[in-house]
Amino acid sequence: MNTEFYIASRIIKSKMGANVVDKRQKLDKIDNITHKQILTTGPIVKIASASVAIGIAVMIIAIAVVTGFKAEIRDKVIGFGSHIQITNFDSNSSYEPSPIEIDQPFYPSLKSDKGIKHIQVFATKAGIIKTKNEIQGIVLKGIGKDYNWEFFNSKIIEGNSFKVLDSIKSNKILISKYLKNILKIKLGDNILIHFIQDPPRIRKFTIEGIYETGLEEFDKRYIIADIGHIQKLNDWTKDQVGGFEILIDNYEDIDKIGNHIYYNTIGADLSSQTIKESHSQLFDWLELQDMNTFIILTLMTLVAGINMISALLVLMLEKTNTIGILKAMGARDWSIRKIFIYIATSLIGKGMFVGNIIGIGLCLLQKYSGIIELDQASYYVSVVPIHLEITDLLLLNLATLTICVIMLIFPSIIISKINPIDSIRFN
Repeated sequence: MNTEFYIASRIIKSKMGANVVDKRQKLDKIDNITHKQILTTGPIVKIASASVAIGIAVMIIAIAVVTGFKAEIRDKVIGFGSHIQITNFDSNSSYEPSPIEIDQPFYPSLKSDKGIKHIQVFATKAGIIKTKNEIQGIVLKGIGKDYNWEFFNSKIIEGNSFKVLDSIKSNKILISKYLKNILKIKLGDNILIHFIQDPPRIRKFTIEGIYETGLEEFDKRYIIADIGHIQKLNDWTKDQVGGFEILIDNYEDIDKIGNHIYYNTIGADLSSQTIKESHSQLFDWLELQDMNTFIILTLMTLVAGINMISALLVLMLEKTNTIGILKAMGARDWSIRKIFIYIATSLIGKGMFVGNIIGIGLCLLQKYSGIIELDQASYYVSVVPIHLEITDLLLLNLATLTICVIMLIFPSIIISKINPIDSIRFN
């Protein structure tokens, strides 16, 4: 039997109720030592355990919200531009790319490669929408029949998406709620888009659907249309496109797959760029959110650890007589230190259990009910986003327990300074 664990468990039980000592009349000598010397430290112990519970709950919520926010913004940006884009090497950022022949060795066979979900063609062209009272610059994004509508179908708030066919160009378009409001147009309206080129051209489109992502920078810019219009406007052939968009299965593999495509898949006349590279400022800003999370985790862990240290010191002060008697009976300092570390670890475990229930419960409540709403114009999301991963929860709990236990080892050194004779007389 682990003697230290046994004594620690008896001390813990003695604090569960005031009548424990009265109910234990036939305990052995060590039991009598641990119970007869007890004082009232229940409130301090409960406060320390509660601080651990609150700390764990706050850390779980912080991780869930930050990772959820990052994932939500990242997925929206990827929805507009995919994970990886392949364009002509001499293309620039003016939304007027040089054409690429659609007949490429990697298209469409690349989608069968490991980690790659889909590949599709696209093209962009800058234009101006002019109504009776308003004018707005936009980017017409042309898509083909192979376009993956998964993202935009989840963001459409009015109307529907449209089909793209090879035989005939579709005049239907998808615009954002932002453009709808500022241009004072509605679903089903016909609009004219002016293209500044030589000679200038105008095209009439019909609004088939209205989407909303909350990313104003993108919502006020992009209109989704049939790629055939851009091919016609630019005097391209049916076999020429602006580039290829690649969707992958796992965002964490974006750098690896991006490098593979750049160095091993495309030719010297083509260039590829990941969404992280094309929108580096936005993704760098998202990465900064990890620093905020780290600061919160560090502060909450320190608060929980300091509270447990305070509780441990009070317990040792209360048990000064017990420590002296155990020393007089031949117990070593490390053996006695283990008793108090066992007690503190038990309290930490209980606090962590309660904290996990509170933290996970609140996260699930927000995830499935969306009780806490946000101003989408300021935060890019309409409700507080939640993203929970089992691995994150396990690592968080393991790290918190480990750090707190390590912090408890140092104050327990005070036991070696206690003199058995003086401690037995201590009252």
